[in-house]
Amino acid sequence: MELKEIIEKRESVRSYEDRPVPEEKLEKVVEAARLAPSASNRQPWKFIVVREKQRRQELAEAANGQAFVGQAAVVIVAVATRPEHIMSCGVPSHPVDLAIALDHMTLAAVDEGLGTCWIGAFSQDKVKELLDIPEKYRVVALLPLGFPAQKRKMKMRKSLKEIVCYETFTE
Repeated sequence: MELKEIIEKRESVRSYEDRPVPEEKLEKVVEAARLAPSASNRQPWKFIVVREKQRRQELAEAANGQAFVGQAAVVIVAVATRPEHIMSCGVPSHPVDLAIALDHMTLAAVDEGLGTCWIGAFSQDKVKELLDIPEKYRVVALLPLGFPAQKRKMKMRKSLKEIVCYETFTE
């Protein structure tokens, strides 16, 4: 698939087929995260791959009861291992670093015929407890991964004119 087609096909999947993700597909998805850029190229992250059904269901509960999270064959938990780092621009690096890595995974998933849904609605404390994540780290997102159960829907996006300015900021 061409990159433009992958980007166009990427969507938030909230319904998954009940079948496992083959190891080679999963490996390609997590490899995409490994190759992602990060501040100072430190790769300050860990990705916890959760396949065990009971644990996925517990993550769904920790994700404000979003049942589809546990329905996915895999849930990838993105953890920042240097949440204290601030870039010279004044922005914490961990949300940026993990966003890039997660986006690489979402696009790789599409290329493998898989779907994902970026989850930011969850209890930090519950997820840390479920997965034995040390307090000093920060869970940035959950990423359910699996075969989509429904056909893709049309995405609504703003026009370029609404989101792009040239030379200076304009309202």
